[in-house]
Amino acid sequence: MRILIVSDTHGRESNLERVLEEVGNISHLIHLGDVEGQEDYIEAIADCPVHIVSGNNDFFSSLPREEELWIGNYHILMTHGHYYGVSMGTSVLEEEALARGFNVAMYGHTHRPEIEIKDDITILNPGSLSYPRQYGRKPSYIIMEIDSRGEAHYTIHYLE
Repeated sequence: MRILIVSDTHGRESNLERVLEEVGNISHLIHLGDVEGQEDYIEAIADCPVHIVSGNNDFFSSLPREEELWIGNYHILMTHGHYYGVSMGTSVLEEEALARGFNVAMYGHTHRPEIEIKDDITILNPGSLSYPRQYGRKPSYIIMEIDSRGEAHYTIHYLE
């Protein structure tokens, strides 16, 4: 099973279109906010279930602030992250996710990709497909793959 995780497209979906074409078949598309009114378009171009939460730039949106889902054995918290102060670090998000029984917490907002795997929780940020802020400033996303044993593997990918 392959899950595409993206964030912070900010209404500019050309890189998302490109990524969807490049990665091929996926089981789920997870978008961690700041779609800026493009949620219907994103759902239309993805050929799989789509999960989207609202970001700090999704004004007047009916998207949820966060979403809880199970994929395989993984209990996932999806959030944009701004309500957890992720620009200053992920300790508040991690504490909240653990207290609520999640073993994966996914967030966006910072436009910087991150994968942090600990014994009791994994923290993921796919970065931004439209306005990357990490060194090198390449648009990024994460692929979560669940192998035949049910174990998840995470990889950050960059667009050239």
